[in-house]
Amino acid sequence: MTTPDVEIVALAAAEITVTPWRWPFAHERRGDIDRHFAARQRERPALWNGKVLLLRDYAVDNGVLRGASFETDYASFLAWRDWGWPAAAGAFNVFAAAALQSADGAFLLGQMAPSTSIAGLWLFPCGTPDPKDIDGAGRLDLAGSLGRELLEETGLDVAALAVEPGWTMVHDGGLLALIKRAVAPEPGSELRARVTRYLAAEAQPEFSDVRIVRGRADLAAATPRFLVAYLDHVWRRETVDAAGARQ
Repeated sequence: MTTPDVEIVALAAAEITVTPWRWPFAHERRGDIDRHFAARQRERPALWNGKVLLLRDYAVDNGVLRGASFETDYASFLAWRDWGWPAAAGAFNVFAAAALQSADGAFLLGQMAPSTSIAGLWLFPCGTPDPKDIDGAGRLDLAGSLGRELLEETGLDVAALAVEPGWTMVHDGGLLALIKRAVAPEPGSELRARVTRYLAAEAQPEFSDVRIVRGRADLAAATPRFLVAYLDHVWRRETVDAAGARQ
């Protein structure tokens, strides 16, 4: 199956600078944004209006994503996302995601905890970058962001996994996911048990559950479209490769 209106591109690298920019959306709709955040914070008191990094513009040339990112407040990002990623805002939510896979080929998805702003969604370990993800040269370190989110959300050290080179970019409206497959040495059941033990020991884990996924039938309804498109892409490619190997 294919997912319409979703673009999938193989990347060798991503080179994104961080430069100051006055985001018109955040300034022109300040009052609406503040009221929206106050309402969302009443629903989920753990929400914090910190700083995040969004992408202002980008281009892909010869397998390299190049662009410029900027810093904004989480309240503005949250309103923009909740209001359907309006294209007129002139931004993209760029983030790195670890496609966590077990040794026997299963993918693991985590369900976002009730305290989060996207409670109930099933996702790979990921997160919108923040100023901690800026490297010493003033660039957005997406590989570092991936490792940090993986460790925070699952307790897994990216250095202990087999991580593929490059990225798979999935562009869906205002969302730009850069996904990198990370394979653990354990089979699916053992990997899930390991992550579940970590979550049980956390005071406020970001994931409330972990799901083993081997095919479309294993996907929950609350799986975002970009992630379904990515998995369809991987499974389709694996089917073609397997058919070629049999010939």
